[in-house]
Amino acid sequence: MAEAIEVAGLRKRFGDVVALDGIDLSVPAGTVFGLLGPNGAGKTTAVRVLTTLLVPDAGSAAVLGIDVVRGAEEVRRRIGLAGQYAAVDENLTGRENLRLVGRLSHLPGEHVRRRADELLGRFDLLDAADRVVRTYSGGMRRRLDLAAALVHRPPVLFLDEPTSGLDPRSRADLWQVIEDLVAEGTTLLLTTQYLEEADRLADRIAVVDGGRIIAAGTSSELKDQLGSTLVEVTVADGETAERAAAALGRLGPVEVADGKVVSLKVDDGARSLPGIVRLLDAEGIDLAELAVREPTLDDVFLTLTGHRTEEEAA
Repeated sequence: MAEAIEVAGLRKRFGDVVALDGIDLSVPAGTVFGLLGPNGAGKTTAVRVLTTLLVPDAGSAAVLGIDVVRGAEEVRRRIGLAGQYAAVDENLTGRENLRLVGRLSHLPGEHVRRRADELLGRFDLLDAADRVVRTYSGGMRRRLDLAAALVHRPPVLFLDEPTSGLDPRSRADLWQVIEDLVAEGTTLLLTTQYLEEADRLADRIAVVDGGRIIAAGTSSELKDQLGSTLVEVTVADGETAERAAAALGRLGPVEVADGKVVSLKVDDGARSLPGIVRLLDAEGIDLAELAVREPTLDDVFLTLTGHRTEEEAA
């Protein structure tokens, strides 16, 4: 499968701040690649370089085989971009916004009108097509912004935290639209700090922290790094959690979350439970709750970085 996006040794700094510290990645055509990390990790800087909005200090990047620096104009003709904030004109209607994008893309007038109407229908915006955008909800603006990125039918689409700030219903609606686009063959690079979003949408994921990719693989591959099962022990207070962590640490890697939840990584799932209960009972530790669950991307991120995504930390 041909690579739609290729990046090698990409570096970018702003004064003393290192935004990108040697990023490498490749995205096969027709797939979704997720860049997962908190705000400030370098995700948006990477997108801005790949979409020709920033020039890297070092390294190389190509979209559809075209260098993003030497062939910037050609790259812009072949990509779509929807960012964290809807880049639409609030004083125009939804229909006018899409037609304006079409004209700026040098598309024929009749084609622009048909394409605008098609996208308004696809994104469930026909009823609001002739209302000015400042009357739209946040979810409607985000859908219109994504529609604008698709007016010229780009084969490669960049979405920089497209669902940030949306309510759960609007987020789910946008996920469905994204899945439909990918089913049609669009290549997508998605940045997100929502772990569930990366888990659902991305074929492959790179975990970004401090301007570097610290792990990459499929969602399943990343979760497999933590062992097959997590046993979570909830106790009454932080002091008891420390005692429980010290005891359970004899059985495997442990982490303490929220002051009183101790997580133990094991390979044999529920079969470990009797031994865990006996050990804690011998230490005089009373349990408020005991649970067994499969690891999540949040567990992966916490293990790799030592902290949660900004969303979870908040």
